[in-house]
Amino acid sequence: MVTSHDRAIGSLVNAQTRAGAAAGRTADDILAAARAMTEPAHQAAVERLPEEIRHVAGYHAGWWDADGRPCAGTGKAVRPALVLACARAIAEGAGWPGRAGPAAGAVRAAVPAAVAVELVHDFSLLHDDVMDGDPVRRHRPAAWTVFGTGSAVLAGDTLISLALDVLADSGAQTKVLTTALLRLCGGQNADLAFERRTDITLAECVTMAADKTGALLGCACELGALAGGADPARAARLREFGEHLGLAFQLVDDLLGIWGDPETTGKPVYGDLVARKKSLPVVAALTSQTPAGERLARLYGRNTLDEQALAQAAQLIDASGARLWATEQARHHMEAALEHLERAEPAPDAAADLRVLAHLIVHRDR
Repeated sequence: MVTSHDRAIGSLVNAQTRAGAAAGRTADDILAAARAMTEPAHQAAVERLPEEIRHVAGYHAGWWDADGRPCAGTGKAVRPALVLACARAIAEGAGWPGRAGPAAGAVRAAVPAAVAVELVHDFSLLHDDVMDGDPVRRHRPAAWTVFGTGSAVLAGDTLISLALDVLADSGAQTKVLTTALLRLCGGQNADLAFERRTDITLAECVTMAADKTGALLGCACELGALAGGADPARAARLREFGEHLGLAFQLVDDLLGIWGDPETTGKPVYGDLVARKKSLPVVAALTSQTPAGERLARLYGRNTLDEQALAQAAQLIDASGARLWATEQARHHMEAALEHLERAEPAPDAAADLRVLAHLIVHRDR
């Protein structure tokens, strides 16, 4: 059910998105342009892989089915779009590829970084599905269920190597990517470790989300800024834009993992509770020192949770104030992201695109 708490996030990002609409470019426009720029280079990189690994990687990307027959891609290319928009935001003018101006060159120079970020993202999804046992990815069977766990893991490992190879000629950008990659892996490891712990603090959980989700979005924005010629200060501001955006995304994703509509999220009702995820709202409730939080801790200690217990757990998280906390934190990080964007002094058209992308990433149907 959509509540006033849920609508609070949308009220901010909808207002920001109107500026992007005024520029005449929708989220679909921005993503389609990003795919047109980056997908040929992405596919060319994957084509260099050994045949069996290439098959898994291409299936995961949505380029072909399990038998190798071509089909429409399923990835949105959000991260490549962030890379390209941040390159434009820094470069002079507001040109797009094919038009005159420094921004066109900046976007072309940013394509390798955009491909590298998408390769790392695909690595993380391949491994994440294996670790969580998730059978579906992008509305079809996850790669590990089709090709086996070992093949999916090896494909993910190979995509990391390929991403670094794509950026081999750029020492500074490679360092940015590897730093984010280490944080991403650390965040994923913490997420797994939390499943076995009962003493998690909320600060630890926020750090985990910042590393697991925020690091790569921040990396995408920083790489784009560097390709556009940004000095370290402006590149850092755009990195902060991406990192806060990542935290806002994770908070909303965690809310959807409990209260989201399965028809729109593709996840089962109370899916994160069934898996006993120590997500941000759950940890906020468990550490709230409220009667509802204490009752939730007892529920989470059971061996199994039936439908009635799952519904009760969701009610207790809400009653503890954790649902409101997560909604307000998502709004806070969205506001912080937009503040960092403005401080980077981006070119107006690119800034409008980045606001549209921020809306797409954070504001989804409940």
